[in-house]
Amino acid sequence: MSKRPTFSVQAPSAVVMVRPHHFTVNTETAADNHFQVAGTGGEDLAPLAHAEITRAAETLAAHGVTVHLFEDESRTTPDSVFPNNWFSTHAGGHVALYPMKAPSRRRERRADVIEMLKTDYRVQEVIDYSGLEPDGLFLEGTGAMVLDHIDRVAYAVRSDRTDPIALERFCTHFNFEPMAFDARDDKGAAIYHTNVLMCIATDFVLIGLDMIVDRARKAEIVARLERSGRDVLALSNRQIENFAGNAIELQGKDGRLLALSTTALAALTPEQREIIEQSAICVALDIPTIERAGGSVRCTLAGVHLTPRG
Repeated sequence: MSKRPTFSVQAPSAVVMVRPHHFTVNTETAADNHFQVAGTGGEDLAPLAHAEITRAAETLAAHGVTVHLFEDESRTTPDSVFPNNWFSTHAGGHVALYPMKAPSRRRERRADVIEMLKTDYRVQEVIDYSGLEPDGLFLEGTGAMVLDHIDRVAYAVRSDRTDPIALERFCTHFNFEPMAFDARDDKGAAIYHTNVLMCIATDFVLIGLDMIVDRARKAEIVARLERSGRDVLALSNRQIENFAGNAIELQGKDGRLLALSTTALAALTPEQREIIEQSAICVALDIPTIERAGGSVRCTLAGVHLTPRG
């Protein structure tokens, strides 16, 4: 297949990251996040997580990605390292704020991030969906949805964190077609966030097809992705467990890159890597401590799909 030009609306050239000072695994979210690893007691994970985000930000910046790094010194926001869940940005100057299931995660929303976006980029409107929280309607950003910015499709695994009403509302406002489906792991547990089993890049898709419950819906999703001209790389459940689906394509100074964890990269087959690297350089970030909280590189990066000022 012919590869698309280097510039792609799918791959942002800037990201927001949050460096935690009091990182810990969030017990409040453990019930439905089966990727989390419980602590063994007495461990101080905070210095390790702080160092991991520091190194990750430096690595991305060295590849030409603009990194807006914010500090979190709060002790009441254990998942603040995953900012992609509470806001997203969109071409044309649009920003969305999302309703979060866990009360501790609602405290992650911060005005200084939005003010930075308004100052450094052209922002026309901020749509705030957080008012849906009292009604129990949650949609946890680009964790709940994996967005195809080229074909305007929002892929979403149904869960307590992805309500169909909230999804429909977002898609109407932002001009995406919703494509919801059910997904479960080997033990029959529902997948909590779509972005742990799916990554859409410009020329390829990483997706855990074995986790999609309904065979007809699975075939429909594959057909839709193939029609978009992308290579569909099926990930095994084992690869998903190692966060191979939790990656994000970014624009660097030398072309597109796929940011993923060292855990995820090691889980990919040589054949999968060869297809990916026809289109994007693999940039591995070492974040094993943060992965214990149930998310990986994609979760730590909120892409900036906005036009810079000036």
